[in-house]
Amino acid sequence: MRTLARLFTGTALTVAAIGAFAAPAAYADNENDRENNNDHSFQSLEIYPSSASPGTHVTVNTLACGKHGHGVGDANSLGAGEFQLEPSTHKEVVVGQFRVPEHVKAGTYGISVACDNGKTARGDLTVKHRNPSGHVQTGVGGSIGPDSTQVTAGAAVLAAAAVGGVWLLRRRASGAQGH
Repeated sequence: MRTLARLFTGTALTVAAIGAFAAPAAYADNENDRENNNDHSFQSLEIYPSSASPGTHVTVNTLACGKHGHGVGDANSLGAGEFQLEPSTHKEVVVGQFRVPEHVKAGTYGISVACDNGKTARGDLTVKHRNPSGHVQTGVGGSIGPDSTQVTAGAAVLAAAAVGGVWLLRRRASGAQGH
């Protein structure tokens, strides 16, 4: 019985030792695979503002192109065409700009960048409709603005109320002293 227990214990310890040495090697291979895949996968593209109205100028930046890198941006999904990315004042960041066309509909559009070093970056821009400016045509009235006749009449009513209030207070005060 002791021999069988020793056999199982020895086998278990051997498997544990082999597993302890094999795990870091497997982890390192996994890390290398991730690093190699990053060369061919999309990286982050930062878009400012991330939600814009038609006519807005949008700035994009990424680290994908590397130090002193360049790239070409693609905003064709919303009809803005291609744009250039150049090195910025921030270390290893490239920056480019484009304008959201006036005719674009509300929705989410993919923006991508192809760098000279072969890497790519991708991000999403949400286009929203502008809030209406000016007067809202509701058909009920009152949304066009104040009428000067109504403003004058309102001011006259307030002035009359103030004069009447002062007159009543003075009358009460003079009547109270007489008794």
